[in-house]
Amino acid sequence: MSHKKLVIIPTYNEKENIQDIIQAVMQLAGLFEVLIIDDNSPDGTAKLVKNAQDSYPQRVHLLERKGKLGLGTAYIEGFKFALKNGYDYIFEMDADFSHNPKDLIRLYEACAIDGYQMAIGSRYIKGVNVVNWPMGRVLMSYFASVYVQFITGLPIKDSTAGFKCYHRSVLEGIKLNKIKFVGYAFQIEMKFTTWKLGYKIVEIPIIFTDRTKGTSKMSTHIFREAVMGVIYMKLKSLFKPYKKASNQTE
Repeated sequence: MSHKKLVIIPTYNEKENIQDIIQAVMQLAGLFEVLIIDDNSPDGTAKLVKNAQDSYPQRVHLLERKGKLGLGTAYIEGFKFALKNGYDYIFEMDADFSHNPKDLIRLYEACAIDGYQMAIGSRYIKGVNVVNWPMGRVLMSYFASVYVQFITGLPIKDSTAGFKCYHRSVLEGIKLNKIKFVGYAFQIEMKFTTWKLGYKIVEIPIIFTDRTKGTSKMSTHIFREAVMGVIYMKLKSLFKPYKKASNQTE
């Protein structure tokens, strides 16, 4: 099947990882393309991406932004790029190898072959599959998903997962300009909205391995946003029904 596939990777100071992650995706079967969205990394990440474009001029794309504008806004820009340029399957993935690039194929097959419209690389669908995280962070992440499920009814074990495949119909149906959050809450909001709009979702078990190079971008602000954002999303859903977008500008 010759579907156009785009892997969106937001970056900020990822010079230790960016060349290797691009190379890993380029080596996969199926001609995946990569869109790097760099938030003006002072370490020269964007320059390394431009070097990779010399080797893969039709498959490696770069959007440079003026500063740190947040994970959610980066993905929204990436989604709009993907829809404008006719991609069939759009992926979210981190730059730091916490997500195994080989699992992109499994997410793709869940959508393209099994018929799901969103496939989530899940750390918690079969136990807890996290490597090299301190126990406190594992517990925080795991119980954050339990909390989300309890508050919203969202039937997903790993609601904060950032490793996903969308069929383009999902991104066409979501009012992207109405997506409110930027961190963990962005990941939850996208899944919650996809579920409320009636799209078919599946969780694919993966092993999540903490980064070995570079520094984490996690912060207490991002976590607080998720806690309060879940309540906001639930209350909003009670008073305002979710409807699919009528066009891609919404």
